[in-house]
Amino acid sequence: MDNVGIVFDDLPAAVAFFTALGMELDGESLVEGSWVDRTVGLDGVRVDVAMMRTPDNHGRLELMSFRSPAAVATQPENAPANALGIRRIMFAVDDVDEVLARLCLHGATLVGEVTQYEDIYRLCYVRGPEGVIVALAQRLG
Repeated sequence: MDNVGIVFDDLPAAVAFFTALGMELDGESLVEGSWVDRTVGLDGVRVDVAMMRTPDNHGRLELMSFRSPAAVATQPENAPANALGIRRIMFAVDDVDEVLARLCLHGATLVGEVTQYEDIYRLCYVRGPEGVIVALAQRLG
């Protein structure tokens, strides 16, 4: 896998959120032209892109904000964890409580509660910018 793409209205807020999660900004650019129109099946695409990478360089997120055509909302807004389609991205973290506190400073809200799965993980789901669900997993022991 090369990357996962997520569309946001507020790209700077999304970059700040994923930076607080521990990701690093790898670059920003404006993408446009007939090649992108043909690739994504839309006309007149102008999209701001921020590429984020994990500190270990094993994962990347392509955060996007469309100038044109305008982004469209999916329904229902803030879909629950059992809605069809991609629902969440999980990140391994060293300390769930510490990362959760940082993300809450950027508007994240806890979806359920912080729980423990056997003696293996502490886990939680948080809702971030544009309602995206991010899961945090802290390996125990």
